[in-house]
Amino acid sequence: TVCHICTGEENWVDSRTIYIGHKEPPSGTEAFIQQRFPDNRIVSSKYTFWNFVPKNMFEQFRRVANFYFLIIFLVQLIIDTPTSPITSGLPLFFVITVTAIKQGYEDWLRHKADNSVNQCPIHVVQHGKVVRKQSRKLRVGDVVFMKENETFPCDLILLSSSRDDGTCFVTTASLDGESSHKTYYAVQDTKAYNTEKEVDSIHATIECEQPQPDLYKFVGRINVYMDNEPVARPLGSENLLLRGATLKNTEYIYAVAIYTGMETKMALNYQSKTQKRSAVEKSMNAYLVVYLCILISKALINTVLKYAWQADPNRDEPWYNDRTEPERQRHIVVRAFTDFLAFMVLFNYIIPVSMYVTVEMQKFLGSYFIMWDDEMFDEEMGERAVVNTSDLNEELGQVEYVFTDKTGTLTENNMEFIECCVDGHVYVPDVICNGQVMPGATTMDMIDTSPGPGAREHEELFFRALCLCHTVQVKEEETVDGIKHGIHQGKSTSFYISSSPDEVALVEGMKRLGFTYLRLKDSHMEILNREDEIERFQLLEVLTFDSVRRRMSVIVRSSTGELYLFCKGADSAIFPRVVSGKVEQIKARVEHNAVEDLRFISLLVIDRNPVYYNQHACPFWSNYSAGFKGIINTSQPVQEEAELNTSLCFPDPSPHDRLQEKAADTIESLHKAGMKVWVLTGDKMETAAATCYASKLFRRNTQILELTTKRTEEQSLHDVLFDLSRTVLRQHGGMTRDSFSGLSGDCTDYGLIIDGATLSAVMRPAQEDSNSGNYKEIFLEICRNCSAVLCCRMAPLQKAQIVKLIKASKEHPITLAIGDGANDVSMILEAHVGIGIMGKEGRQAVRNSDYAIPKFKHLKKMLLVHGHYYYIRISELVQYFFYKNVCFIFPQFLYQFFCGFSQQPLYDTAYLTLYNISFTSLPILLYSLIEQHIHMDILRRDPSLYRDIAKNSLLRWPIFIYWTVLGVYDAIVMFFGVYFLFDNTTFTSNGQMFGNWTFGTLVFTVLVFTVTFKLALDTHYWTWINHFVIWGSLIFFVVFSLLWGGIIWPFLNYQRMYYVFMQMLSSGPAWLSIILLITASLLPDVLKKVICRTLWPTTTERIQVGACSYMLSRIFFRIASVIEL
Repeated sequence: TVCHICTGEENWVDSRTIYIGHKEPPSGTEAFIQQRFPDNRIVSSKYTFWNFVPKNMFEQFRRVANFYFLIIFLVQLIIDTPTSPITSGLPLFFVITVTAIKQGYEDWLRHKADNSVNQCPIHVVQHGKVVRKQSRKLRVGDVVFMKENETFPCDLILLSSSRDDGTCFVTTASLDGESSHKTYYAVQDTKAYNTEKEVDSIHATIECEQPQPDLYKFVGRINVYMDNEPVARPLGSENLLLRGATLKNTEYIYAVAIYTGMETKMALNYQSKTQKRSAVEKSMNAYLVVYLCILISKALINTVLKYAWQADPNRDEPWYNDRTEPERQRHIVVRAFTDFLAFMVLFNYIIPVSMYVTVEMQKFLGSYFIMWDDEMFDEEMGERAVVNTSDLNEELGQVEYVFTDKTGTLTENNMEFIECCVDGHVYVPDVICNGQVMPGATTMDMIDTSPGPGAREHEELFFRALCLCHTVQVKEEETVDGIKHGIHQGKSTSFYISSSPDEVALVEGMKRLGFTYLRLKDSHMEILNREDEIERFQLLEVLTFDSVRRRMSVIVRSSTGELYLFCKGADSAIFPRVVSGKVEQIKARVEHNAVEDLRFISLLVIDRNPVYYNQHACPFWSNYSAGFKGIINTSQPVQEEAELNTSLCFPDPSPHDRLQEKAADTIESLHKAGMKVWVLTGDKMETAAATCYASKLFRRNTQILELTTKRTEEQSLHDVLFDLSRTVLRQHGGMTRDSFSGLSGDCTDYGLIIDGATLSAVMRPAQEDSNSGNYKEIFLEICRNCSAVLCCRMAPLQKAQIVKLIKASKEHPITLAIGDGANDVSMILEAHVGIGIMGKEGRQAVRNSDYAIPKFKHLKKMLLVHGHYYYIRISELVQYFFYKNVCFIFPQFLYQFFCGFSQQPLYDTAYLTLYNISFTSLPILLYSLIEQHIHMDILRRDPSLYRDIAKNSLLRWPIFIYWTVLGVYDAIVMFFGVYFLFDNTTFTSNGQMFGNWTFGTLVFTVLVFTVTFKLALDTHYWTWINHFVIWGSLIFFVVFSLLWGGIIWPFLNYQRMYYVFMQMLSSGPAWLSIILLITASLLPDVLKKVICRTLWPTTTERIQVGACSYMLSRIFFRIASVIEL
């Protein structure tokens, strides 16, 4: 294997050799080693046709509940138990089948999406001709022919393009969120090959690194054979076209495939799709383990007591419980184990499988409330919210960290020119021009609207500078979504594109102020001035923007021979170079725009004489353009010198990347709700920071802490981290911000900015021989004490790593990730809850998300209203189910002490089967679907109510224990209340004694009415449906009991319940006991609520009392009005 060391990497990386067009190298040059590479198929599905059943069954039976019920079902099949196997097997089969169908359907949709991508047609050059084949059949080494607006099917090296300079323009919105046009370069020795036959004649090999997930790094070399002699050229990220990017403003290109299928950089950044489980489900599983221990304890106690009771010869084998001969000959251990299993089955109903059926139905049906919500419908797009998985509804009410993309998620990605300031004079397109206030400018803030004599000259020079200082391309008219783009209405049929939306906004703003950029032709830039005259400037050099210099410059020569250097960039990079101009006035305007959440770019103009250019700059650039690309660092001194000693300063053209509607309000509400919002973006730091200020993630008083490459170059990472840690902990005294969220206004707000390169260093595992230690904990400590965090220049996999890092922290917070592009898929899959935005960057984020919404503003209602309701509802459902089954089974446990531990059921088989299926299931299901403990308008207005349910507060152990104790208390009251009542021989009017089935039926009647009334007392939102279901379920129980015991059913071998219910109701004391026992059971819970609401009310309870008082006052007012009439 050939190995080399990659630039900037510490570890050796295996390389691969690619033969362009699958041609062997000339003999005697290098050995031909054919390597095997994967095809171009993309697989995002989880199952195949063959492994679906075993894999899905394995995943489902990993659930403690499903596995437990499977064991119980098998026990019922194997041994003789008091109840039928159908009571456990049928509900288990229903749950498994419904879940399998749902998961199978979701995976079928993923297969369908994969097939649409894998079967997409592409064009490949073979034997001098362009042939068409499916994307999945593409192989490494194939030469691909791509046309404008087509999406690259794999990772490609650009060989040639339709443009003479061998460049092409690409949008990478689905990769890094940037919809601007980026420039990529063809290989120098192949860029002239522009036909199929010429490209097919290329004889070359490529050596490059094995696939790496880093989108911004690529190292390789191409060997082009000319006359059997190889000419080596370096390859970098500027030559690499990534899968998912789209060709723009270039008619066609030829490129060779180097990474295909699941080895493409985009695929390597995908996170594997795993089964997500909510915090509520984890609590359910924990409670299940507790109740399983209780069940085993009950069975064990009863088994021991049974054999202790039968140790007395007078009590062993009574005539009504006589054993068969095979049973007599069994070993006592076998008999004891069999009895233990029989008791397990008898008490099995304490963990009802119906609870899991109800939870599945509640999640499935409840998800429709999101999809039906008209307030989450976007009329412009015609889209509603979508629920891809209903398993995480309640998790929406537990979110502590929100990780959001920037471009297309927080912003509309539409840059708009707002205003500019020239020597203190403010200009607004279509409002202020040449110092004159135009119509509609009634509220415009102007420093001076009356320029002096020299201001006109400065103004026009400024406008010309913005028309020339850019890398904007002009494209002929194009129709996009039915809309034609053009510069001049009626004059020109062109529009602007650029690698930066800022530049397009500035050039379009100048057009509106009277100076129009026309084209770059033969190294000359042409602009149309206010007098409709065309001015030509020769473009001599371009000093491109980079993150270190934070500015870009152009050197141009006017038609009169004057040389100008126009430089624009961040104010921090421009102001130190200014030597003249109204600096203080302009700085004041910059500060004003910062407060108004506008982005600002400063501009300076240098008038250089030709002698300086010919003696200094020209020789350097001539050498540089012919040299190796690694000399780039040596160009910086020349660039610095060229941009110094400025003579004029025209700062502050202010473009504005418009935020999505109500994005700032949504983030502010999430902060008030106790959530921390992090922005994870692939965009530049300056752009991302401006958006954070605009969205109120960063505020005016927020102290920004930087953990960036620029700072770590000045100091070691170790020193920077410890400096930041000392800074935040000095203010907070060692406590995290979570410890005093209510007092956060009294302390300094910190905001952290980190870039992708620094994050890689932080996440790198500690070396054994290094003193640096593990930086992750220090980084987490800093983040926990910051009110907001911005992560810029993030690769998709790094976004997922950030989410995973927070998930794995000691607090184990619930995370939510939201984004709109393919670059957000990894973090969406990694977070507890993933939400896709139906944006302009395709549907990959939507397809891989748990939920999808049209706009970012809809996140507010989804979390603060729907999430709040879902969590409240399912928490009550879970606690209530365990409570009512303790009430159901504990009397059965007590009954064994009075029947010789003979496993005699207290209730009839019909009651055992229908208790959880019919008698008590519908009321709690309806409650879990429509309960509203607080009106949704209040939840929206007061986000702090979200804090009341944070950290799974309603399913904590103290609350669980309270519900369990309450169930045990109610069971004791029911059983012994009826027991002592039966001691009274005058129980019936004729003195007749009741039997054991009457005893059990009376306990069961009190039980059904008590648990139903308990739910009614907990209900705050009453509708006719509640009344119908709650009272209807009680009526159904009574009617069923009358029919079940009042008719002789021919399909039954015996009817032990015949006439039992009617005979019980004929007794007056039975009616009285039912009323008294129900009251005694409910009274403690009512008293506890009254006392707690009076002495220690929560915020939610105060609002409920206020709403109730308001409703009562309205009712009394209406009554008084009626009386007066």
